[in-house]
Amino acid sequence: MITLRFEDGTIRVEGLDESDSKTGLLPGVAWDDRGLVARAPAHRYAELRAALHAGDAPFQDRVRPEERLSLTHAYDLRPYQREAVEAWRANDDRGVVELPTGAGKTVLAVEAIAALGVPTLVVVPTIDLLEQWRRELETEFDVPVGQFGGGEQTQESITVSTYDSAYLRAEDVGGDFGLVVFDEVHHLGGEGYRDAARLVAAPARLGLTATFERPDGAHEVVADLVGPKVYEADVDDLAGEHLADYEVRRIEVALGPDEREAYEAAQGTFVDYLKRSNLSLRSGSDYRKLVMRSGNDPKAREALLAKQRARRIMMNADAKVETLGRLLDRHREDRVIAFTAHTDLVYRLSERYLLPAITSETGAEERREILDRFREGTYSRVVTANVLDEGVDVPDANVAVVLAGSGSEREFTQRLGRVLRPKADGGQALLYEVVSEETAEERVADRRR
Repeated sequence: MITLRFEDGTIRVEGLDESDSKTGLLPGVAWDDRGLVARAPAHRYAELRAALHAGDAPFQDRVRPEERLSLTHAYDLRPYQREAVEAWRANDDRGVVELPTGAGKTVLAVEAIAALGVPTLVVVPTIDLLEQWRRELETEFDVPVGQFGGGEQTQESITVSTYDSAYLRAEDVGGDFGLVVFDEVHHLGGEGYRDAARLVAAPARLGLTATFERPDGAHEVVADLVGPKVYEADVDDLAGEHLADYEVRRIEVALGPDEREAYEAAQGTFVDYLKRSNLSLRSGSDYRKLVMRSGNDPKAREALLAKQRARRIMMNADAKVETLGRLLDRHREDRVIAFTAHTDLVYRLSERYLLPAITSETGAEERREILDRFREGTYSRVVTANVLDEGVDVPDANVAVVLAGSGSEREFTQRLGRVLRPKADGGQALLYEVVSEETAEERVADRRR
């Protein structure tokens, strides 16, 4: 008789030998010469079990404990949240749900966990989200909640883990859960994080994200590890009823004479090199070629450095600093988050307008204190460089000012989501894009829309 067991991030398939014809027919199963046993990757467990069920031969499943959890919660799901859960359940409890920031992805995950009632691992990208999820789960469920990461390694029937800790612990605990929830699931597309899903046997898998598709195409890997996208709704689908109505306004500013001269010189150096080298930079692969060339080609290195100078000039233009001042004055009664691309501009704005600043250099305790004061109203505006885009529980705001950013649709969606939570007064959310005119930033802004 065939027996399945979890072992070191794999499914050990006992009862087969190297010559057994079933070894090559069962999904993912191959012969392990070192262990003298047939094995399959842990994430193929659901397929393997389904194939054995469809066959004639009896088998024993010793992969997961039979523990059942009786869970209830106090949430009243919105129609789209319930539709998302139903779509996920209809796809054999596998797949990705794409909803904008602020639309309550945590709520539908809590419903999925309660509906299945099996030991669950929730995987998140940051310590902030680790703490946020643990608080939420402890509030809703009357069971202990374990934690992998943030200085703690405690396993419970419901456990929250960072991606890093999930990867490190998966070979030991990957057979202990029936459901795994991946928050910000697009992170699984990164090569270093994929084993956080590959080494876990949980047959039920739920991915949550605001933007599923990745420019590098790695969302196809996510679909293989977690399941396809089973439900999506965008900002426009939910604005007005479930999210705040919003408006995006673009403000174009002019470079100063000295900035324009420096920008044109740097951009000219970069463009001239592209023409000579027959590179178009229409894809990420072209840019990688340029970076590789810069390792042994002084002209390529000069072009890259010139591009960086041009980018810094257009993103940190003096007119943007002045524009932010006018916007802060216009919205003195509002709650404002200003986003930049560079830390030095954050500190410049913080000093100029006496704004609380959050960057990658800000310690966790200081960041938490700033956000708490923003939440309670002591602070009404914050300036940040990238670190509030994702993975941080940011209090409600109603005005966002994007002074600089990449062409990433994900970044734009995350930033817009920071001001989209429904307003108590029914008010509208505003996002300003401040763009340096007649520069490459105009094309960048068009791409991220």
